[in-house]
Amino acid sequence: MPNDSTLASVGWDDEWARDFAPYVQDDLTPARVVAEHRSQYVVATADGARAAVVAGRLRHALDDARPAVGDWVALAAAGDGVGVIHALLARRTAFVRRAAGRAERPQVVAANVDVVGVVVPLSSEPNARWLERFVAVAWDSGATPLVVLTKLDLCADPDGALAAARAAVPGVDVVAVCALTGDGLDALVRHLPPRRTLVLLGASGAGKSTLVNALAGAEHMATRAVRDDGMGRHTTTHRELVPIAGGALLIDTPGMRELGLWDADGGVETTFADVEALGAGCRFADCAHDGEPGCAVAAAVETGALGADRVAAWRKLRREIAHLARKTDVRAAAEAKARLKVLMRSQTRLYRDRADDR
Repeated sequence: MPNDSTLASVGWDDEWARDFAPYVQDDLTPARVVAEHRSQYVVATADGARAAVVAGRLRHALDDARPAVGDWVALAAAGDGVGVIHALLARRTAFVRRAAGRAERPQVVAANVDVVGVVVPLSSEPNARWLERFVAVAWDSGATPLVVLTKLDLCADPDGALAAARAAVPGVDVVAVCALTGDGLDALVRHLPPRRTLVLLGASGAGKSTLVNALAGAEHMATRAVRDDGMGRHTTTHRELVPIAGGALLIDTPGMRELGLWDADGGVETTFADVEALGAGCRFADCAHDGEPGCAVAAAVETGALGADRVAAWRKLRREIAHLARKTDVRAAAEAKARLKVLMRSQTRLYRDRADDR
């Protein structure tokens, strides 16, 4: 079993060693995915970084759940120097969204992260609805969400911005930083002890790559100025895990235009714990907080104890999850029906061939 400082520097520990034990007898070695480039990966091994591809059998077995940046894998050496990934270790955490486009399928953005940094630039007022959505998926990942307000130097009222962000996502730590001047970075670094992994998520132009460079102490990620209209530019084109001073790890990601929920019930419940707690006092157990008699949530809105916009946001996310569940159930039923048809046809051909043989 390897016990190399190179692996330790990317998060290897005794628990991962126990999980990897079944693969030792197959002469496989542990590696962590540090970058993804379409069908090929870069992995960190005890002997340093190398390119890797997924074994054909594993690619078929995993279907949509292919390796993601942050994953630990079991690797075999190949003659051309490119490693072959034969197994994917069980994930401790995973930030999962609905893949962009019309297909209803999950996409793992980053795996085995400890902290999800939701990056919001202070060049404009933070959007509470956007924060709620990202934090809900962050809670559901199993990691701890952290709101990172960037471009502090462009904000006229940083205290007000901090207060607004904290009100939008109660119970979540919020830090404000300026990556160019270093202001506030100490507060962020306190969330990054050695071997801890933080993924940075946000829109293009939010300052994620600039923040990575500031924490890494080098121009590791390319950066570009925002457009004249204030919109961000897509500078980061792939996900990459970057070690930083102090022994922590960052995963930079391309900007997200949208974040579709995927089975994020638990995350929504945690993000809107105030709404959920009040809902326990409603007259009806299945109260939708939308005009039913004896609704404790509606009563709280009437007294001003709870904002109506927050209830509307909770309701919207709940509807989105329910809608996706219905669509995926229909798709699963259709796929099962198609598989049954194929099986029946093959059985019919089998019996027909047997009859012809007689």
